[in-house]
Amino acid sequence: MPFEDLARLAQEKPLRVLLIHAGEPDALTWSGLYQPLRLAAKILGPERLHVDVRHPDKFASEAQRHWHLVLLVADEAQAALRPAQLRVVSERCRSAQFWGGVGAGVLWLADCGALNGVRSALPWALYAEVDTAAEHAILIPNLYEMDGNRLTCCGGAASIDFALTLVESMFGAGVQAQIKETLCIDRVRGREERQRVALQARFGTLQPKLSEAVTLMEANIEEPLSTDDIANLVGLSRRQLERLFKQYLDSLPSRYYLELRLRRARQLLLDTNYSIVQVGLMCGFSSGSHFSTAFGALFGNTPREERQRKLSTR
Repeated sequence: MPFEDLARLAQEKPLRVLLIHAGEPDALTWSGLYQPLRLAAKILGPERLHVDVRHPDKFASEAQRHWHLVLLVADEAQAALRPAQLRVVSERCRSAQFWGGVGAGVLWLADCGALNGVRSALPWALYAEVDTAAEHAILIPNLYEMDGNRLTCCGGAASIDFALTLVESMFGAGVQAQIKETLCIDRVRGREERQRVALQARFGTLQPKLSEAVTLMEANIEEPLSTDDIANLVGLSRRQLERLFKQYLDSLPSRYYLELRLRRARQLLLDTNYSIVQVGLMCGFSSGSHFSTAFGALFGNTPREERQRKLSTR
């Protein structure tokens, strides 16, 4: 799992995290990221974790200070940093072992070329803001992502899931559990879960057939429909439907549907006590071997290994 690479940061004492706050102080993108990390620092103590917060202007006198993890956080693309600010911030980010952006910070880093060739979770609302430079990043509709040493998160409520995933990766499930209890959070969404609103917001008006097709898939997980059935139900030919999925989601309908079912299966494995066989059946897999093979191809481990990972963190 990509985020497991962060575990080595726990060896740093203290582990220094820098959050570059370039947005509104009461925005969910900011508070969702900052509060779990603040609580982690409180639980672990200053000898284990230190979380610094800086405005983009506050680096001139701190050129020699070192942080292990740096994140540029913002909620509004309209409040973009000035070129000189962005250059300094980008250099500060690149000096850390792990770095990246949250919310509009992802777009700004992509705009300056810092995410070229990197899988990046860009907020759906900012897709219209992507210019030629940012197109060199590999923009994906996941909630958050880690590619190499670069981390990105779409912001909003996903900032909470992202922060809690960082905490678990660096300090373990026990610390994460304490923070979840304090914040009354039941489940941490995985990085591969989609920005569900994105599909309707980006394509709902212009591509209602695409939105309708995905809605049908989400409503028919246990007994999957065929691609031909979906095409007929939305009033398109199979070829037209495949063209829409390829153009807007970079996937075939069958592949998108399979991944949708597998993500649902992974969620059930982690969040329920259903047997692996039951989970497979609930997600449309009549063959246990097919379920295991497909699951492994997408997530890199088998359903049994996924369930054991859950049990080992209790």
